[in-house]
Amino acid sequence: MPKNKSIVPNAPVLRLMKAAGARRVADHAVQEVAVHVQSVGMDIARKAVALAKHAGRSTVNTEDIRLSKE
Repeated sequence: MPKNKSIVPNAPVLRLMKAAGARRVADHAVQEVAVHVQSVGMDIARKAVALAKHAGRSTVNTEDIRLSKE
């Protein structure tokens, strides 16, 4: 398998795709999904960190994550 361009590991992404119904998945497809998952995750994380800082906290909590997804 070629080197992953994402910090998201390939194995969990492959399991996710198989749980969604894929019988076979190409390596490059797994990597593409991993890159997208990382992008979405980073966006949520950045918003959550900003919300925590705005609230005067250094700890990101569940509510920050929930609000970040909206």
